[in-house]
Amino acid sequence: MILLTGFEPFGGEAVNPSWNAVEAAAKILQAEGQVVAAVELPCVFGQSIAVLEDALQRYRPELVLCVGQAGGRPRISLERVAINCDDARIPDNAGNRPVDQEVVPNGPAAYFSSLPVKAGLAALRAAGIPAEVSQSAGTYVCNHVFYGLMHTLSSGPAGVEPPNEGSSATRGGFIHVPYETQQVPRGSGTPSLPVAVMAEALAVVVRTALATTTDIKLPAGSVH
Repeated sequence: MILLTGFEPFGGEAVNPSWNAVEAAAKILQAEGQVVAAVELPCVFGQSIAVLEDALQRYRPELVLCVGQAGGRPRISLERVAINCDDARIPDNAGNRPVDQEVVPNGPAAYFSSLPVKAGLAALRAAGIPAEVSQSAGTYVCNHVFYGLMHTLSSGPAGVEPPNEGSSATRGGFIHVPYETQQVPRGSGTPSLPVAVMAEALAVVVRTALATTTDIKLPAGSVH
């Protein structure tokens, strides 16, 4: 079982490409014979993690890929690190605006994705999809969910059990997608991608993760 999540629109936008891409990616993977659940998360601190945790308990997936919008980024961003910090520049959809608060009180400072981000990057590049490894998922609801996911998956009985007896622990991670084409005024120069490209990117990452238990070594860091 594969769990994909995207977000509802936020910040005054009419759409959120993360959810549109997740819905389309689920159909691609289902057509390939995969069992996939797609869940839309509220763009709300706290509530988003609660909905995610409910989905984890309900579906008991072997693989979880959470997706969010990073408007302005030009590429698919495979997030490497989730940090234990909520610091909202804008309110969420419920009007919450936490500043310098921990996602999980007294939790670890950070978690790394348990997906093969370097192998995913290589696969995306081979497919001709613009992609990067990102060292920061921000401090808004996306990072909040990413940290909540990794904390839940690391928490044993308080988190989610393996999907089947004898199977390995559930793996998970987070991807940011750019604006979708319809969000961007024509001629503005703002980076965007068609939803179909984003959906195929998510499918590529899922296929790669299912086939890869040990990540590859590939230079993909940054100097600033």
